[in-house]
Amino acid sequence: MPIFVDEKASLFHLQAKNMSYIFRIMNGYPVHGYWGKKLNHQRGLAHLFKPYAKDFLDRLPQEYPQYGSGDHRNPAYQIRLEEDGSRISELVYKNHRIVKGKPKLDGLPAVYTETDKEAETLEVVLTDPYSGLEAILSYTVFKDFDCLARSVRFTNKGKQTIRLLRALSASVDFPDNRFDVLYLSGAWSREAHIRRRPIGPGITAIESRRGASGHQLNPFMALLSPNADEDQGEVYGFSFVYSGNFLIAAEVDQFFTTRVSVGINPFDFSWKLAPGESFQTPETVMVYSSRGIGEMSRTFHRLYRTRLARGVYRDKERPILVNNWEATYFNFNEEKLVKIAKAAAELGIELFVLDDGWFGKRDDDTTSLGDWQEDRRKLPRGLAGLAKRVNDLGLKFGLWVEPEMVSPESELYKKHPDWCLHVKGRRRTLARNQLILDLSRQDVREYIIETFSGIFSRVPVSFVKWDMNRNMTEIGSEKWPADRQMEIAHRYILGLYEILERLTSAFPHILFENCSSGGGRFDPGMLYYMPQTWTSDNTDAVERLKIQYGTSLVYPISAIGSHVSAVPNHQVGRVTPLATRGHVAMSGNFGYELDLTKLTEKEKKLVKEQVARYKQIRRLVQQGDFYRLLSPFEGNETAWMFVSEDKKEAVVFYFRVLSEPHPPRKRLLLKGLDPDRVYRLGEKAEYFAGDQLMGAGIPLRLPREDFTSLLFKLSAAT
Repeated sequence: MPIFVDEKASLFHLQAKNMSYIFRIMNGYPVHGYWGKKLNHQRGLAHLFKPYAKDFLDRLPQEYPQYGSGDHRNPAYQIRLEEDGSRISELVYKNHRIVKGKPKLDGLPAVYTETDKEAETLEVVLTDPYSGLEAILSYTVFKDFDCLARSVRFTNKGKQTIRLLRALSASVDFPDNRFDVLYLSGAWSREAHIRRRPIGPGITAIESRRGASGHQLNPFMALLSPNADEDQGEVYGFSFVYSGNFLIAAEVDQFFTTRVSVGINPFDFSWKLAPGESFQTPETVMVYSSRGIGEMSRTFHRLYRTRLARGVYRDKERPILVNNWEATYFNFNEEKLVKIAKAAAELGIELFVLDDGWFGKRDDDTTSLGDWQEDRRKLPRGLAGLAKRVNDLGLKFGLWVEPEMVSPESELYKKHPDWCLHVKGRRRTLARNQLILDLSRQDVREYIIETFSGIFSRVPVSFVKWDMNRNMTEIGSEKWPADRQMEIAHRYILGLYEILERLTSAFPHILFENCSSGGGRFDPGMLYYMPQTWTSDNTDAVERLKIQYGTSLVYPISAIGSHVSAVPNHQVGRVTPLATRGHVAMSGNFGYELDLTKLTEKEKKLVKEQVARYKQIRRLVQQGDFYRLLSPFEGNETAWMFVSEDKKEAVVFYFRVLSEPHPPRKRLLLKGLDPDRVYRLGEKAEYFAGDQLMGAGIPLRLPREDFTSLLFKLSAAT
């Protein structure tokens, strides 16, 4: 099994398919020894720790370092004792146990197992005798994934109140600093841009203090060997399964060792632990690859697609949809919507989604959030009547909602002005003319659950787009005492998870899509409840090349929502051919966000062809192995491909942004194929060996125009 214990040496060896992770107990401290390629356990591994026998804490590579006892680097946790105000603690080893499978995390999203044979979990119990603090370090190692899932559970077993000031989920000490750091940064409509640079003395950190994971920095970081690229080199990936404030930091000390810390951001955070109370940290997923960034990504993809996402739609093909937002914005009525749905049905589209503006007096974004009753001016038959008309056309019906928000101009706010996040005596900062409901309150959570349970029970909703259009300010709650106000941001996220768990459990037939002004909360925590995410509000095909390419570093393609919208594009004004817009959108969960009734006959013909083509390839796109071929961050071209698990099928997408004068002859080298198979290219009678396609590539013949794209389908010859 994956976990070996050398009781004599107090050594733990966690072994995955191609990976080993090793630590031991030395003088009571869990000391890190190794993380990398799989090692043979039978040959003895205690020698890995000989250099550390007499090391002071400041040089000791620890598994869960503390503050105040000699280690001056970033600690994994910090406490304050309420009686004397001291901030010193010293967790030491007490015992351990091994559990088959993977226990659930109470109230938090996490990767899971379907059978106990898939994984083992090591729980190492540490105690601080003086304070009574207990910490259980949890390590789950999977049999078929080169990854480790880590979290910590704190319990106050003492007699005085303890305040957690810092409670990270994982810490890893590397023996040197010969790494580049890789992460994703951006902004609204410019998400998931790849950043890579060497690390050096000091701290390289990414974080959020917004109350959400955010557009700006995704809760993911990787350390790369300097030679690492898509196909070679060592890669250590850290992904935080959480949707709120986070911190991922790589600290290089005076001895040129590197400490990576991952967890809830300690900024503006504390948690009160009365005697007997516990606190569970969110989970960190750590992936190792000896074969470059691409293999790290495919490990994350397979794990998150099959053992993080849940529900009916986890393994199902996702429907092709049309969303009315960019077609109508707030200006619509029932007849206009039905016309769009009718046009969609004629083109083979499967789902119609009604976006913002269907409730209260919502003619713009200044009013009505919280008042979730149909606007009978626009929808005289209500949602149920509209949904029936859509269903009668052969389409399923979907609905946009924004349950976490409230408009000051709303009946709900007039009735409950205390229900939003706020601080007494301070102004309430508006963003997008709205405030945030206080999800730390049980009464607010019950209102949301009851309201939307009522809608989903009486309206045949098959799809929900769950939006969240602003970040936190004035973080406070009237329901919690003064000494718990620094808990509110985390309690909000826990409250959100409770709402999502209850709604998705009660309505398993509904496909929930996560949205946060686009990709502002594109994180593993949300994928646990909603198997796909609206990746960005920017639907421009050229911009989407970078956004979708960067997102694919961590997240499976089945999670990436991607639509064709009208031109000139509403975000950047660019005019891109419909064929190219289609190819970019077909590289994710495919849909349209434009007025189908305004298409020309030529455009309708092409859309119908795109829809039919996507139905042929969508299982491969959504469930296949993903390979990045050419990066939009490195040049004028982008390419990627999808390969079936049995390597019998593949689909390749190629994009060129600007046309070139007198260009060189181009060949595109493929990846992931069976070198010994012969593949048929497209519908033509052209056959190529797998090794030829990967070694010599396929020739590209491109028109003389900007924003061009190609799609190749490969099938193994019988």
